[in-house]
Amino acid sequence: MLALIRHGQTDWNLAARMQGRTDIPLNDTGRAQARAAAAAFAAEPWHAVVSSPLGRARETAAILAEHLDLPLGAAYDELVEQEFGEAEGTLVADLDTRWPNRDFAGKEPDHEVGERGVLGLERVARDQDGKRVLVVAHGTLIRYTLAAITGHDARDYPRLDNLSWSHVRSNRSAASAEAASRSTDAAWRVLTVAGVPFDDVLVDLERAGELQPAS
Repeated sequence: MLALIRHGQTDWNLAARMQGRTDIPLNDTGRAQARAAAAAFAAEPWHAVVSSPLGRARETAAILAEHLDLPLGAAYDELVEQEFGEAEGTLVADLDTRWPNRDFAGKEPDHEVGERGVLGLERVARDQDGKRVLVVAHGTLIRYTLAAITGHDARDYPRLDNLSWSHVRSNRSAASAEAASRSTDAAWRVLTVAGVPFDDVLVDLERAGELQPAS
């Protein structure tokens, strides 16, 4: 079982600027969010905390590990945020004016993000040998990873708030026909998205898919 957690707030989050791989630190609100989340996670058994290597994710992970008395594990390059190239630092409100098609120079291709995220999950699961792990990463990376598992468009997934978490489970240790049939990547199953049961999220994902124009 992994909980995919978006890092705490940064000043660029607060200002609604594109961050990507720009290494912006947590602000005081982000640190407080991490401490509050630790209290919520204390209700369940967890064995370790790992993260993306970017500072905002690593510090969030360190706060969780300290408050939950858990080991702080490795930083995984596969869990780093999507590269947004020249759009990083730009106000989100200005994106559609400057790049109507979101074709930022230097942007990591969308289709590569989820594939990379799933590889990260595989590495964490292998290194942690089936333990229950808190995985601190980034909003876009998490959404694309969940979409890669379920076979939906990442743009149809809900926005993830700072310190929201989504549960995924490896099917390798307890595979079932039902679990395998619910995921495009049968090695993983999405259980919750930002605390909402996946069955409830699925209704909106499928509705959004039906509204997409035929190619």
